Amino acid sequence: MSDTRFSRQSRLLKPNEFKHVFDKTELRGSTPQLLILARPGETGQARIGFVIPKKQIKLAVQRNRVRRIVRESFRLNRHQLDALDFVILARSGLAELDNQQIREMIDALWFRLKRPAYGKNGKSRRTSSRKR
Repeated sequence: MSDTRFSRQSRLLKPNEFKHVFDKTELRGSTPQLLILARPGETGQARIGFVIPKKQIKLAVQRNRVRRIVRESFRLNRHQLDALDFVILARSGLAELDNQQIREMIDALWFRLKRPAYGKNGKSRRTSSRKR
């Protein structure tokens, strides 16, 4: 049986770990209610961090519900994901979704993010070709 616990090593905890992802995001996935930013991490395993502001989701109960659902989905899918650091950003309207809708949305985002990193021509799909 594989280890599916959500340990402390599976979380982004320090501000500089979040800054690492925000500064040079290499991969992103989004819906109108949720944004996932990702970048290769230094630990060799997938890790997750949350940014769920009170301005977007007013009640702590709702913010915690969203965290629980996303953490559970991450816990079950992290062994299939690359060794990336993920930051989950909540957008307005997320609190109005029910648990099943949030779960389906996050599972679809994980599926998009775990596609192979390289296309048929050998070029990386994870780097953006647009100028910043």
